[in-house]
Amino acid sequence: MKLFEPVALRDVTLRNRLIISPMCQYSATDGYVNDHHIINLGRFAMGGFGLVIVEATGVVPEGRITHGDLGIWSDDHIPGLRRLADAVKMYGAVAGIQIADAGRRAASQRPWQGNGMLDERDFQRGERPWPVVSASDKPYADGWLKPAALTKATMAEVKQAFVDAARRSDEAGFDMIEVHSAHGFLLNSFLSPVSNDRMDEYGGDFEGRMRFPLEVVQAVRAAWPQGKPLFVRVSAVDGLREGMPIDDTVVFSRRLKELGVDIVDCSSGGIAPRYEYPSSYGYQVPYAQKVRSEAGIGTAAVGLIVNGRQAEAIVASGQADLVAIGREALADPNFALHAQAELGAVDPEAPFASWPTQVAWWLQGRAAQIRTFSGQS
Repeated sequence: MKLFEPVALRDVTLRNRLIISPMCQYSATDGYVNDHHIINLGRFAMGGFGLVIVEATGVVPEGRITHGDLGIWSDDHIPGLRRLADAVKMYGAVAGIQIADAGRRAASQRPWQGNGMLDERDFQRGERPWPVVSASDKPYADGWLKPAALTKATMAEVKQAFVDAARRSDEAGFDMIEVHSAHGFLLNSFLSPVSNDRMDEYGGDFEGRMRFPLEVVQAVRAAWPQGKPLFVRVSAVDGLREGMPIDDTVVFSRRLKELGVDIVDCSSGGIAPRYEYPSSYGYQVPYAQKVRSEAGIGTAAVGLIVNGRQAEAIVASGQADLVAIGREALADPNFALHAQAELGAVDPEAPFASWPTQVAWWLQGRAAQIRTFSGQS
């Protein structure tokens, strides 16, 4: 089964091609890792995934989506992040981290508290907004904070923050890093014509709009160890008819490959609250396929991939190199182990051999007990 073949990315080998997509938990205080993050991500490593990626982690305090986001803007965050990376690696998965600046989508509510701008209810909890930035001064949506357009000086500060985050990620023990350039966040706001109306060399045509994201990626690649892989998450399409098309993403991905990026993680949408393209099972997989075939770079497919057969078909047919699972893994943290059984990639005499020993021992005993019910032993 292609899905369960080990895959080498530079000096790092994933035990299979199933990865955990970064999923914000909005549960940190001042950006620090706590027990929730350890438990949440540790269960996916125990569940058999090849790579577990930590949620969007703010490179500056102002780059958090909410007050509850993880952070990596200080060396003080390293010990907690190291504990998190160690927990993931303890069960055989590769530990990755996504570094991000939310740009004009920052300083907002946690989804379950409104998913909009901070209001009086949040103020009473001691959570107030902070100034936000973007490629231009266009708000994310009506009623949202008006961002300040980055100047060349503040762009240099942002770039340095990403570089510092890469260094801290390495010190914390992560073996893979992903630069977040999707979902309407800061780097994506430069790429999209919906959010970038600059008149300098960082705006205008697509060559200008992709200049700053490419500069950031180049700086991160230079700071990140050469033996460790670098991913970039993109919104392959903005999801708006007037937004960035897939052909621009192909061009961007070719440039990313030249800079030493190993995988383009193909999501979509987020530049605005609405999404005008069709959605269905695996609806973003064709974007990963097109980028892979036309840009000649490895890709990860993500989005409504719900079972092992679907995931196997994606990699077996060459649509993508990796399959990222998000919400389906929240419903079933053992998705990877179940997919292995679903696809017949386990020895029927030892069906739990890939499970953690502490778990497998119990399940093997239960299986033997059940066999006695039908006279099979």
